Amino acid sequence: MTRKNTPFVVVTGMLLALATSSPFANPQTGSKPPNIVFILADDLGYGDLGCYGQKRILTPNIDRLAAEGMRFTQVYSGSTVCAPSRAALMTGKHTGHGRIRGNRRPDMPLLPEEMTVAEVLKKGGYRTGIFGKWGLGNAGNSGVPNKQGFDAFLGYLAHIHAHNYSTDHLWKNGEQFWLGKNFGGRMQEYPPDLFTDHAIGFVEQNKQRPFFLYLAYTIPHANNELGNATGNGMEVPSDAPYSDRDWPQPEKNFAAMITRMDAGVGKLMTALKQAGLDDNTLVFFSSDNGPHLEGGHTPEFFDSNGPLRGTKRDLYEGGIRVPMIARWPARVKPGQTSHHVWAFWDFLPTAAAAAGVSPPAGIDGISGLPALFGETSRQHEHLYWEFHEKGFKQALRFGDWKGIRSGKDAPLELYDLKSDIGEANNVAAKHPEVVARLEQILKTARTDSKEFPLQR
Repeated sequence: MTRKNTPFVVVTGMLLALATSSPFANPQTGSKPPNIVFILADDLGYGDLGCYGQKRILTPNIDRLAAEGMRFTQVYSGSTVCAPSRAALMTGKHTGHGRIRGNRRPDMPLLPEEMTVAEVLKKGGYRTGIFGKWGLGNAGNSGVPNKQGFDAFLGYLAHIHAHNYSTDHLWKNGEQFWLGKNFGGRMQEYPPDLFTDHAIGFVEQNKQRPFFLYLAYTIPHANNELGNATGNGMEVPSDAPYSDRDWPQPEKNFAAMITRMDAGVGKLMTALKQAGLDDNTLVFFSSDNGPHLEGGHTPEFFDSNGPLRGTKRDLYEGGIRVPMIARWPARVKPGQTSHHVWAFWDFLPTAAAAAGVSPPAGIDGISGLPALFGETSRQHEHLYWEFHEKGFKQALRFGDWKGIRSGKDAPLELYDLKSDIGEANNVAAKHPEVVARLEQILKTARTDSKEFPLQR
């Protein structure tokens, strides 16, 4: 089937050259393109990791990724909830142009004509696998991973199903995968642990060829249904190593979930090293949106959003600015901090450039590969988000300016992120010329969507 796209951002000639020439030879790997791993947490806040200032939750393996690679301070998720954020990551399109713009229509699928990063990388000979939460389609429709470029899949299809850590089944390559030890509501097979194990198996099976591994943990998302009933929707087999803390039980479990995920990241990194792939594997770690207020957890307890205002379902920085780490020993110098501004829709062209293949036309993303190398990268003129829960909201970042509109006809709030990262001071009245410029951009930043129409 022919893939159809509408041109929006065209990658510059320099980046096209990067994307088509595969210039990544080095003494240890020769001309082989890098393996690419994207590890995605679910509802992890900007302040939930030690390398981003967390003091009480232990994340030594993820902190080591940052120490051995590059830590980004100005990376944005695709949205402030899971499905549209993951769609932006996979398709390179922001929520003003993508098909999936919210969670309001559960399990709305990607269409056959949409090109995902997995399909792009397969053109370069990559083997592709996803283990964890998908959320962009359901059984039998066009959105399932195996119809969107992935060779191997084990995990949750529906994002509502992904709330259940004690589920009795997952999906594996289009078929139900039964977890017999969880029958009767037990939790003896913890899905995030299975995702780690299958990711490691995927690495071992594909070490002779380049691969793209998408490890999409459900941690630390709450089981909202359980949490509504019991006040403790933070499901984890053990609250160690926090059992003796004088904390509310949901907070012990929340911290234990993150530390358990961190241990899984450590196991995967060990597997890459043992397979001889560590040097030429580009590993990303990030989160799909800001911290949640669900399952008995409150972001204030661990200062999950750090210095940022807002949480999940907000378009303030706390809802969409996320931690992001990149590690690639063959190319990325260790111990760096980058303030380069980029967003989830930049991952597809970045991965394509690293793999030596061309990205599709008509995407919103720009390759961030030069930023990984410490070089000057092309910047977006602006970044755009829209959100369709509880009314229509829009946000725009333009340089250091951030505009937010809460309602179709509401006045635009304006913040100077350079001096006000916490978005405490609305300076719209002081800068009418900036407001006018952002208003003009908002008129053309989106295309109409019958599934997600404009609302008041």
